[in-house]
Amino acid sequence: MMHNISSSPFNNAVEKLASLPGIGNKTALRLVLQLLNRNQQEIEDFGEAFVGLSKHIQYCKSCYNISDTEICRLCSNPSRNDQVICVVENILDVIAIEKTNQFTGKFHVLGGIISPMEGIGPNDIKIPELIDRINAQQPNEIIMALSTTMEGDATNFYIYKKLAHLNIDVTTIARGIGIGDEIEYTDELTLGRSLLNRIPFKNTLALK
Repeated sequence: MMHNISSSPFNNAVEKLASLPGIGNKTALRLVLQLLNRNQQEIEDFGEAFVGLSKHIQYCKSCYNISDTEICRLCSNPSRNDQVICVVENILDVIAIEKTNQFTGKFHVLGGIISPMEGIGPNDIKIPELIDRINAQQPNEIIMALSTTMEGDATNFYIYKKLAHLNIDVTTIARGIGIGDEIEYTDELTLGRSLLNRIPFKNTLALK
């Protein structure tokens, strides 16, 4: 470790924070020192907020977004269009799309994308659940809003082939998003326009 404080609670707190992706020992040390400047109630509230994650947060049984109820607020909202399902890779993509205020349908979070190099196949993410959901709900449109990477395109194509026998429009967000970009890092204006100007997925096949 980069610190040498003779306090087990302090060292333990630094080690736990440093174990998070993107947070090294120096950053963890600064964060813990900042917390020590707070009063006891603030520190306890901080800790309880994270304990609450394991106690109260679950995954929506319909779309697999994070939720504090069995069915998330987006899925249970009667004003959302349940005839349009937007397929995304992760929860950060849901947040990014919601910020655009351009989408009023429902989501389906895959929890990843197909990546043979990493040993991730269709059954390792929520594709079977998506197919079951589509068969049960029979929506009018499926929007593929995955990252414009090789893995994202492969996942798009796999799902498209699985739905080919159904009378459902399969669309994809417009390529206003640069090739190789991830949805969560795309600015709201570009992402919003890409949603509004979405195109039939089959049209993209001619471009490959």
